[in-house]
Amino acid sequence: MARRGSYAKGIAKREEILHAALAVVAREGYHGASVKELAEAVGLSQAGLLHYFDSKDELFVEILRTRDEVDMAGHLGAVQAAALDEMRDGYLEIVRHNARVPGLVELFTRLAADSANPEHPSRTFFAERGAGLRDRWAGTIAEAQAEGRIRSGIDPMLAARLLQAVSDGAQMQLLVEPELDMTALIETLFDLMQAPGRH
Repeated sequence: MARRGSYAKGIAKREEILHAALAVVAREGYHGASVKELAEAVGLSQAGLLHYFDSKDELFVEILRTRDEVDMAGHLGAVQAAALDEMRDGYLEIVRHNARVPGLVELFTRLAADSANPEHPSRTFFAERGAGLRDRWAGTIAEAQAEGRIRSGIDPMLAARLLQAVSDGAQMQLLVEPELDMTALIETLFDLMQAPGRH
């Protein structure tokens, strides 16, 4: 019984760490969020913090996973909706949100690059995340094509990959050009996909 209570406390502490770390990274950025600062945010030593994670890299991957969970509870749920308008509006909302948290955009972009290494902890996260989003978006796009709202000649999965590629690429550009309007890029892509006469 004590072991189960201890396990539950460990899970709760891990969640506390991740939510505190999410706020620190959003505020300070990837470079500003040292393990020392993250540990201090939850009243632990650096060793105490890393007790809950296999490595610093795993900690940062779990911060991104927590970001997605928090967003899912807010506006990202609409991105996964079956209706095209809801998907578009939700997608634009998450892009606007990302522009307000450049620290998390930097973390996302750096770990996305690290995921090219098959041994990096971010590899599985990005592979599963990307596949899941593309599957949902492709389904929504296919339904919109059946309704005559999206150009029929566009492969739904390729369109979903384009949406992901534009979003990911825009985040990279945002780090260099903070004034970039990412929503304009996404809106333009949706406009280009619309069937003739739907503008």
